[in-house]
Amino acid sequence: MAKTVLVVDDMQSQLQLISNYLSRAGYSVTTADSGAVALKKIKESKPDIVVTDLVMPELTGLELCRELKRTPETAEIPVVACTTKNRKMDQNWAKKQGVAAYVIKPCTEEQLVSAVRSVEP
Repeated sequence: MAKTVLVVDDMQSQLQLISNYLSRAGYSVTTADSGAVALKKIKESKPDIVVTDLVMPELTGLELCRELKRTPETAEIPVVACTTKNRKMDQNWAKKQGVAAYVIKPCTEEQLVSAVRSVEP
């Protein structure tokens, strides 16, 4: 059975692109256009993996990750950051917040799929 990935991004074009990459790789993909919507969907359907942008209004990707990690029911869901934040400091901070893999936009299909596969439960 295909692993379910929730893709979170406030930019519709990125949401589509990332979803297409993962669908072609055989994942079952759901989407959320904000961290708040993602949190609700995660609690309802508990995806296998979350791929999230970091820079979003309301609830950032890092805030989403922290919330998942401190909640026992969702703490084990791996989070992949897919973001334009490309400094080493950003990557290190994200890892400390619980991000399991980090991909810098723009990314290739291969880079994204490889990162997601690397965190599969």
